[in-house]
Amino acid sequence: MDRLERMDRVGEPPAPRIRLDQPRIRRPKLLPAYDPEAFGRLSERIARFIGTGRFLVWMTAVIIVWVLWNVSAPGHLRWDEYPFIFLTLALSLQASYAAPLILLAQNRQADRDRVTHEQDRKQNERSIADTEYLTREIAALRMGLGEVATRDWIRSELEDLVRELDDRREAAPPRSDEADR
Repeated sequence: MDRLERMDRVGEPPAPRIRLDQPRIRRPKLLPAYDPEAFGRLSERIARFIGTGRFLVWMTAVIIVWVLWNVSAPGHLRWDEYPFIFLTLALSLQASYAAPLILLAQNRQADRDRVTHEQDRKQNERSIADTEYLTREIAALRMGLGEVATRDWIRSELEDLVRELDDRREAAPPRSDEADR
């Protein structure tokens, strides 16, 4: 019985066969997708800028101009009267975004530092292991060299043997075949 016959009988298409060797069809997500790495880089750039003297100078200049304008300008040109509520709101908004961005940048830097420290620790462990190995090898070579006859030692031993042979020759009585000559 093929698919069309089943569809005619029941009136609706058969359920699709579930295959485990193929990825599932993704459902649409309600939240927008974003690249966390790009967002992290952007937050680091912003945090790096906020931490500069240039930012403080510009921020101070804007606030001074804002206050001076709203105090000394004619009434109809002022956009923020004396309690400077709009300025307070703007600074609060800037601070509410700056703090999480700075924290995000610090977390990313801490993650990089953690990876760097881990790599340094592993490198130090390898260096210590190499140093210990080389120390053992040098100790083994020193022990081996202690047992190896050096040229000076062989020379001194040969000289001692020659002296001993000369001493024996002088102390020994002449042989009979040598006496006949």
